[in-house]
Amino acid sequence: MRNLLKLIENEVIKMLSKRKLLLITAILLVLVSLFAYGEMHSYQNTIQRYMKSSGQTQNYNWKSLANQQITDLKTMINRPNISENRKNSISIQIEQLQYYVDHNINPITPSAGKFTVEFMQQAVYLFFPLLIIILSGDIVSGEFSAKTIKILLTRAVPRWKILLSKYAAVLILSCIVILETAAMCILISTFMFHNSAWLEPVITGFKAVNGNIDTSGVVRLYQWQYAILVYSLGWFSAICIATLSFMISVLVKNTATSIGIIMASIIGGQFLQFYLSDWPLVKYFFAVNLNLPQYLTGSYEPVNGMSLVFSILVLCAWAFISLIISFKVFSKEDVLV
Repeated sequence: MRNLLKLIENEVIKMLSKRKLLLITAILLVLVSLFAYGEMHSYQNTIQRYMKSSGQTQNYNWKSLANQQITDLKTMINRPNISENRKNSISIQIEQLQYYVDHNINPITPSAGKFTVEFMQQAVYLFFPLLIIILSGDIVSGEFSAKTIKILLTRAVPRWKILLSKYAAVLILSCIVILETAAMCILISTFMFHNSAWLEPVITGFKAVNGNIDTSGVVRLYQWQYAILVYSLGWFSAICIATLSFMISVLVKNTATSIGIIMASIIGGQFLQFYLSDWPLVKYFFAVNLNLPQYLTGSYEPVNGMSLVFSILVLCAWAFISLIISFKVFSKEDVLV
């Protein structure tokens, strides 16, 4: 056990020495700042549009803005050529906003709590996987590129321990990236909005059933509880991406090719969901199931037959199979490579 911990420590130090975490930190700092500024700018534009359309120059509040959004959504849902899934999604948004208005819950005014959650919801299916790929895409293939794999395989250490230490290092660094993202979102958005709102209530659990809105499963949480739930789901998606990226790194001996394959798979999954949502097999592709936090909102349009439990099980299956393939291939790797 001590040897394994030492191997894990060495792998973590090796990954840190490549300064990828520093690069990821810089990327997060820039993008989180831009998104926070963009949200504040969007909120100010919403106020200006409302004042222009209503003729009011004062005495408006968040309920006025929420009611305006409800009116806009009702107009949108009556447009021709809108899909049934989209109609259900908009219906849920309308019901959700109306619930907020009726129960005096402010979903409009920007806050650190809302921004922190929204950033993960938007980043989890594309941006965040790319960060994990940057971090882990060359964990094994990099040994081939650097010509150090032969030394690694001839060490007096079981191969499964070597690979397990690398996988553990990937998981540790992935968790650090998740925590770093949350901390950066909280700090920057608190400075930008001057409003934390962690104790504000959040409503989730709306469903569209046969064209009707089912509110029987509606749950009321505090913003901090909702943030933990969203980031937990985001963490799960990140771990699955790290595991798949790890497998590709074992199978492909070129770092650039390894990173390219997993990035193309993720981006391709978004196209599949958009263009081939009626194809039954689409929902079993891992990239289509990454957007776990969006199941908690009223704006997500999953492929028919998908649910939060379904997506978690599909991702678990992909991760489990990836680990089996990784260890089997690495244990039989030719020492003369």
